[in-house]
Amino acid sequence: MTTDAVAMAAAPSDRGAAASTRLQRRRRVFQLGFFALFLLAPSLDLLRFDLTETQLWFLGMRWSLGIDAFVRGEATATETALAIVLRGIVPAVAFVAAFMAVAWRYGRLYCGWLCPHFSLVEGLNDLLHRASGRFSVWERPTPHGARVPDRRWWPVFVLSCVFFGFLWAVTLLTYLLPPATVWGNLVHGTLTVNQARFIGVAGTVFTLEMLFARHLFCRFGCAVGLFQSVAWMANPRGMVVAFDRARARDCRTCATAAAPVGSACDQVCPMRLNPRQIKRLMFSCVQCGQCLGECATSQSAQGREPLLQWTIGLDAVRETLRQRRDQAAGR
Repeated sequence: MTTDAVAMAAAPSDRGAAASTRLQRRRRVFQLGFFALFLLAPSLDLLRFDLTETQLWFLGMRWSLGIDAFVRGEATATETALAIVLRGIVPAVAFVAAFMAVAWRYGRLYCGWLCPHFSLVEGLNDLLHRASGRFSVWERPTPHGARVPDRRWWPVFVLSCVFFGFLWAVTLLTYLLPPATVWGNLVHGTLTVNQARFIGVAGTVFTLEMLFARHLFCRFGCAVGLFQSVAWMANPRGMVVAFDRARARDCRTCATAAAPVGSACDQVCPMRLNPRQIKRLMFSCVQCGQCLGECATSQSAQGREPLLQWTIGLDAVRETLRQRRDQAAGR
């Protein structure tokens, strides 16, 4: 039997679990790519604002609004005003509009698929869980397959928080000052007072946030995430995770290698949410799809279809209305 024939013969639930695995691999590729882009963008002049020159660099080019030309008498007031509108206001409005349009339809897609900080949150969650059995210092220990908490992972977790905290601070500084100057001064120990102060303060704040408040920052402190959530909540047709409540009893036997004690979708959510809740209680959902993957894995092992799936458009409206009815009925 050929590979295609085997795939066609596979149960729909098995195909759903395999699709979820591919989805997560694709998401990791996007995350790693954007993570590298975030770190390298200033050095490659892809995007940075140089305070020493008061100059914006974009895609390797100097991005000017024409104000300097006006000061030198090389452009009229009309030409300068037109340049400000076309090269400054229009691109900014278009970018914000496109970003919010995606959020309106898909929610925090940027957070779950691209944001470099959220990629760190997921990685640090895993390290902390290896060390203590917790995904956050504020939570109770959570069983996670055959993994047994190992104190030897504590130094790895703490040092990772410190390393990435100060890497974040240095990277942000390179968005404001020439990267070669910042990295050169850092390597040779010749940082200016202001540079050292910025890196010291910002690095300490980032380190503490990564150690103690990763989820709290992403859920309540990140303006980019909050604006996406507000746009998504305002759209009843936006993509949501639908739960098949008619088969809710199947959740009793829900277990995977990652969550052997049940409630697999709850266990793997990086934002520490319950994916079976109504939309307004999923305000900070990042649409990572991990809950769907665990549900598909658990149910396919028992020969059943997943209980969770993404819905959008009219199906999302029906799901929201059904959730409200169930909540009103106390179910």
